[in-house]
Amino acid sequence: MSAILVTGGTGTIGSYVVESLRALGRDVRTVSRHAHVPADGTSHVVCDLRTGDGLADAMRDVETVLHLAGGASGDGALTATVARAARTASVAHLVLISVIGADAMPIGYFREKKAAESVVRESRVPFSILRAAQAHSLVLPLAQMMSKLPLVPNPTGLRFEPVDPRDIADRLVEIAEGTPAGLVPDIAGPQVYSLRELVQSYADAVGKRCAFVRVRIPGAIGRAYRAGENLAARDADHGERTWEGYIAEHGALVVSARK
Repeated sequence: MSAILVTGGTGTIGSYVVESLRALGRDVRTVSRHAHVPADGTSHVVCDLRTGDGLADAMRDVETVLHLAGGASGDGALTATVARAARTASVAHLVLISVIGADAMPIGYFREKKAAESVVRESRVPFSILRAAQAHSLVLPLAQMMSKLPLVPNPTGLRFEPVDPRDIADRLVEIAEGTPAGLVPDIAGPQVYSLRELVQSYADAVGKRCAFVRVRIPGAIGRAYRAGENLAARDADHGERTWEGYIAEHGALVVSARK
């Protein structure tokens, strides 16, 4: 059986992807720069995605690559290394996770994701690209931090459509199990929130009071947010797990915040 390689397989979304693929009986392989004991039912290869060292070994007998590793900078270069190795190894399907608004938001992180998308499109490897909204697991630390401020900024027109990381993972597995489809419909959460609503719902859960002050994000970034360029397209898929439900599930974090 051909293997499925998952980069970023130890991250929040990647871990859910690996778990789901294992449950389907797939031969799953993960990579990292340091050796560690792989999870049951998986194999692990030490390699450096930035330099490509060890990546040829990681790609051996791989049919599908889920490229979930990335960061705030250097995403395009990292993806280029992975894509070149995938082409050399004759990988049949390269799946990339990106972010909603990659082609429209004038912010460095979104530009990096757009660069990664361009690399995959030009790689000559059959591909699928999934643009996802911000995961609940990323929004929660933001809400925790902002709830501690004496005055919480409430930018006019700033909205989010956060999605549960398990919903993202479920969709990625579906895509990986299918045939290359290019840019597929976005994945977002079931509801749109203002930043104030996200912080307030967290504050309510931990028994905090927050004072908000309205601010306006200037320039092109502010205009893009107010235009909803970071929100899902009309044909998007929507997860069912809510932000409020995610907060309730993570009771340990809520309890620790009360102390």
